[in-house]
Amino acid sequence: MANIGKSVKLGVFTLAIMNVTAVVSLRGLPAEAEYGLSSAFYYLFAALVFLIPTALVAAELAAMFQDKQGGVFRWVGEAFGKKAGFLAIWLQWIESTIWYPTVLTFGAVAIAFIGTNQSGDMLLASNRFYTLAVVLAIYWLATFISLKGLDWVGKVAKVGGLVGTIIPAGLLVILAVVYLLTGGKSQMDFSGSFLPDLSNFDNLVLAASIFLFYAGMEMGGIHVKDINNPSKNYPKAVFIGSAITVLIFVLGTFALGIIIPQKEINLTQSLLVGFDNYFNYIKASWLSPVIAVALAFGVLAGVLTWVAGPSKGIFAVGRAGYLPPFFQKTNKIGVQKNILYLQGIAVTLLSLLFVVMPSVQSFYQIMSQLTVLLYLIMYMLMFSAAIYLRYNMKKANRPFRIGGKGNGLMWVIGGLGFCGSLLAFVLSFIPPSQISVGSNVVWFSVLIIGSLVVVIAPFIIYASRKPSWENSDSQFEPFHWEEETPQTLQTASTPNTPKAPTSTTKTDRSPVNDK
Repeated sequence: MANIGKSVKLGVFTLAIMNVTAVVSLRGLPAEAEYGLSSAFYYLFAALVFLIPTALVAAELAAMFQDKQGGVFRWVGEAFGKKAGFLAIWLQWIESTIWYPTVLTFGAVAIAFIGTNQSGDMLLASNRFYTLAVVLAIYWLATFISLKGLDWVGKVAKVGGLVGTIIPAGLLVILAVVYLLTGGKSQMDFSGSFLPDLSNFDNLVLAASIFLFYAGMEMGGIHVKDINNPSKNYPKAVFIGSAITVLIFVLGTFALGIIIPQKEINLTQSLLVGFDNYFNYIKASWLSPVIAVALAFGVLAGVLTWVAGPSKGIFAVGRAGYLPPFFQKTNKIGVQKNILYLQGIAVTLLSLLFVVMPSVQSFYQIMSQLTVLLYLIMYMLMFSAAIYLRYNMKKANRPFRIGGKGNGLMWVIGGLGFCGSLLAFVLSFIPPSQISVGSNVVWFSVLIIGSLVVVIAPFIIYASRKPSWENSDSQFEPFHWEEETPQTLQTASTPNTPKAPTSTTKTDRSPVNDK
């Protein structure tokens, strides 16, 4: 087994690239192109206060609980109990559900640009009913494919990531360089200020969405044990991956700003328009449909991969007694069919907002902001849990640890991540001045009511649970404060409690008694 372990160890650069491919998406570039040169400030700021802290904190938590299932449910639950843990994994699942209409909106726009008439393509891409039909058709197709099993989807995802993200990103930057070197006039004012105007808060809401660009870096934490000398090499991989990610975003955003005037930037169409303009400049307009197909394929491959992915986490936790048996049902090949159907219904209802929002662009923005809000709540729970566990599980084994001794560096890194997430959370409620979102009442209603409903729902489900909800096949390991071993109890602040999940001890925080 030792030889096998050595054979699968990842190199620093390999892990860095894995982190890049897990995070980078080109669909958000137009949102930051609105800010011109100062967009680089937002990318760097978000990387320092969110991207790097997320990767480092998640690595420590993942290494601590590498042999126990649950992911963010485990991390937060070990610190604050099962209610908070359930809320965290619920938010992780729900935000991905809200994300689908957003990313598929970009996919629908890409498909619209397969035509050769740019003005006609733009008109079709801005049609709400066309976008609604494409989003629903593709999402439900992906759901039905997921129900058949996803053994073959991994290959599609790899090809889609390369063809739909990495190659287009490099091509976009190369086209911008060629354009400038051959005398093309830049639409971006590079003599402007790197520091943005922070006095106008409504200009910051689009910048707050940059945190969603970096979301997902915590997934790389699961590989912390797959790298030699993780205490030194994992941080290297994080910083290399973060640098590459920021570079792609900054250069890609500049490339769009160079070819498209700021006042003409559209959140959903400008990436395709930018490619069209560059291709027309080099007399290769025939490449426009090709890049549109590539971008659409990248989006569709990503959605196909993720439709069943996040639901697996909530499914595993649900089988441990957190969801009614109806949502624990699977088809004959073990796919969580009822959760997928529920997810599909939610996506359908959210997509109907196309009808009431003034434009496709405004729908895209409000769904992006709602996704950001929910995901940031989960991240704030994660950062808080990491700091709390430094005191509540002092003697726990940490194969990867932020800081050699003491908790000072954890306070700095975790505190920076928490404060950065809190700042972006507050800013996300402010309507953007750059685009028309219609009535502010609709904007605030969707964000506030949507957030409240999503956050309250898991507590209602939790309070309604019954012992019969726990699946007999579930092998969910107990939390450290549920275990009876003296060594564990020394590290936990919770008094000695029986391991049995149905105990009635007052200090037990099991699924039945944690109220």
